Amino acid sequence: MLDISPLWISLKTALIATIITFFLGIAAAYWMLTSVGKWKSVVEGIFISPLILPPTVVGFLLLLLFGKNGPLGQVLLSLNFSIVFTWYAAVIAATVVAFPLMYKTALGAFEQIDANLLRVARTLGASEWTIFWRITLPLAMPGILAGTTLAFARALGEFGATLMLAGNIPGQTQTIPMAIYFAVEAGAMNEAWVWVLVIMSISLSAIIAANFWGKGDAINRRLYNTGERSPIANYQLPITNFGLVVDIQKQLPGFLLQLSFSANENPLGLLGASGAGKSMILRSIAGIETPTSGRIVLNGRVLFDSQTGTNIPSRDRRIGFLFQNYALFPHLTVAQNIAFGLPKGTSALIIKQQVETQLAALQLQGLADRYPHQLSGGQQQRVALARALASQPEALLLDEPFSALDTHLRSQLEKQLISTLSTYPGVTLFVTHNLEEAYRVCGDLLVIEQGRAIAYGSKHDIFEHPNTVGVAQLTGCKNFSRAVVRESQMVDAIDWSCTLQIVEPIPAPLSHIGIRAHQLTFTDDPHQKNTFPCWLVQTSETPHRMTLYIKLNSSPTSPQDYHLQAEVFKEKWATLKDRPFPWYIRLHPLRLFLLSE
Repeated sequence: MLDISPLWISLKTALIATIITFFLGIAAAYWMLTSVGKWKSVVEGIFISPLILPPTVVGFLLLLLFGKNGPLGQVLLSLNFSIVFTWYAAVIAATVVAFPLMYKTALGAFEQIDANLLRVARTLGASEWTIFWRITLPLAMPGILAGTTLAFARALGEFGATLMLAGNIPGQTQTIPMAIYFAVEAGAMNEAWVWVLVIMSISLSAIIAANFWGKGDAINRRLYNTGERSPIANYQLPITNFGLVVDIQKQLPGFLLQLSFSANENPLGLLGASGAGKSMILRSIAGIETPTSGRIVLNGRVLFDSQTGTNIPSRDRRIGFLFQNYALFPHLTVAQNIAFGLPKGTSALIIKQQVETQLAALQLQGLADRYPHQLSGGQQQRVALARALASQPEALLLDEPFSALDTHLRSQLEKQLISTLSTYPGVTLFVTHNLEEAYRVCGDLLVIEQGRAIAYGSKHDIFEHPNTVGVAQLTGCKNFSRAVVRESQMVDAIDWSCTLQIVEPIPAPLSHIGIRAHQLTFTDDPHQKNTFPCWLVQTSETPHRMTLYIKLNSSPTSPQDYHLQAEVFKEKWATLKDRPFPWYIRLHPLRLFLLSE
């Protein structure tokens, strides 16, 4: 009759070893994820060494550790307890060899979580412990379940280390792999086949179950408790010493970010090319990044001061952050996302009131129980904004919130944002590289180039009176020429081959002159100031406008032989295109920009 004790011993050993590796593997993976230092690679090597070393070597090392002459063995002997050649030894051996699989799988699952999810959770006031239990662990759970399955299969099939440390004692330490080995040695091939089929069935069943869990929703989603209906509460921020003051420096690859500015209730747009340092400014204000030096003060509270060593954590800064990818928590409903940043201990009634307020304000009614993957891009953006506002932040940081949206949806949500910001009582910073977007959303602008402010003030002043070539370029000017003062109120535009009369005072030094493409005018009167004969070189078409490439004073010799770009609506183009050359174009003196480098 077949002795089935190896089955029970193997299952018992593998289950206990799996439970131990589950907790140890998660703890070790999370610790390694957040740790830094020169010893990290050494510790990593120790953790995964049982996966690389031959099982007999692992067993030999365990024997040296737990044997009667080993350090742990001597301690246990003093307590009249021995590990070697016992069932406990089989559990230890299985745990050691299964641990690397659990550790590496859990670490991989943690590393795949979008870092912005953790950052936004911190800006919403969550502690690291809360982030781990509510964000990190649930999102990593499918990978952790897969690691648990692999660890169980590895523990079930362990042979070499178990034989070295626990031996082959029938009914005590003889697991299925040992039963197979000694059955083959004894020539009992039918018995060996039985145990091979048993262990294969158990292992494959566990792997199939893990695949099934991975395809389904492995996360235990909690339902949102809506509570009773009641009047919506109206909250106002406590504002004292109102405003944001930023004066920071931070070394970035290729340049030094060095900025000093302030902001109040008027939304401030941070305009600049990609890589200029705009997003880094927001991250520094939110506490996601730490400046090299400087000071950040919000409503009289010092958030960062390098001289005093002050660096308030993100969770305590009361700053709402809207990331480019929105960073919605995928395992939480819309309502749970919005309520995430509300203070711990807030009653269900207040939670419901705040969530309903935001759903109504941002036109999200009926979506409370949906998950982010069930929403359109525009709905996701509005949920992210609602979540940021629900925690009543003293400052709202928007990092290119429309960058992932199509043109039609961008226009709709832009109007919604302008409406929302009109009633928001805090400081707003809006990062974009789209100059028209910045102009429509913000009253003030901070123009940034390579980490430095090159213009700061009202949008009207910056667009109408740029003082440098860089500012003019970043605000959409396309026509520039090197300029030399010829006489009082007269400037030679070298690259346009013309002399222009100037109304504005000429700055010193003057390096360039510029004019926006849509401010060039075609006229029938060649005797007006700054009016020149011109020829059309080539055209470029958009749905509503035509860009005309124009050469002044003489006909072109090639498609690249032009001086200016002029933009006209198609209605104007229809009246212009059939006219004989030369046409006449005017560079109005009040529209010319006098610029320095």
